[in-house]
Amino acid sequence: MLDHIVNGLVLGGTYALVAMGLTIQYGIARIMNLSFGDTIIAACFATYLLFSALNVGPLLALIVLVPAGYLINLGIYRVIMKPLVTRAPDDGALEVDSILVTFGLLFVIQGVLLTIFGGGYTSYSFLNQPIEVLGTAVAANRLLALGLSLAIGAVLVAVLYRSRWGMILRAVAVAPQSAPLFGIDTDRAARTAFALGGALAATGGVVLSMFQTFTATGGVVFTMKALIVVILGGKGSVPGAIIAGLLLGLVETFVAAYVDPGLTLASVYAVFLALLLVRPNGLFGKA
Repeated sequence: MLDHIVNGLVLGGTYALVAMGLTIQYGIARIMNLSFGDTIIAACFATYLLFSALNVGPLLALIVLVPAGYLINLGIYRVIMKPLVTRAPDDGALEVDSILVTFGLLFVIQGVLLTIFGGGYTSYSFLNQPIEVLGTAVAANRLLALGLSLAIGAVLVAVLYRSRWGMILRAVAVAPQSAPLFGIDTDRAARTAFALGGALAATGGVVLSMFQTFTATGGVVFTMKALIVVILGGKGSVPGAIIAGLLLGLVETFVAAYVDPGLTLASVYAVFLALLLVRPNGLFGKA
């Protein structure tokens, strides 16, 4: 059982890392970004190129790709999302508009990746040697992925709950209509949150590429898993995304090991629906 717990935490840590960016974009900027998973896949391929062509390791690739993810998503917000925010009469209309626009954006990203890399599966070898953890052999790249996920989550929680900048972002997430009354620039907070979400998506892509195969059309899987984690944890809650991601990883691992590997996806949705019946706003959402 111990090996399944370790593997489940490793898988859940990657889910948490992937979901943290989406929960910030959705919870603060009020933008449901369906192209989020394709941003992750783009970062996977960028890491692969840096590693295979320039011999730049994934950890060094983070120094390049994380700022690039921030700046690219900042540009996307200014060019594509800002007009939607300006004309939307309320948050509900903005969510609908953002779903339609980012649905188109995901196909643009996917088409570019298919043109450059084709539709086959891609991977590279990095820290594949096993390490024994409590009597269980775990690949070093997976342990590194878990460590990075938890470290990034801890830093985000500290920033959001211990800094003035984090307080402003949380204020916009909780009360977007009232925040301007206290001198908060909600547009600046929204574009910062969207760009930060893009940086986290790039981080997730780098980390995932270390131990998973990926394909140009695989982004939708990560978007759906991230969306489930976001809703389970509570919209805009980084601690909720971390805990929900770890829970999801444990559920998938135990169902695959003790029930049937073919039922992992069904088990995820079963937990999702059951929790929503008890906590409609997620584990850390407002009651």
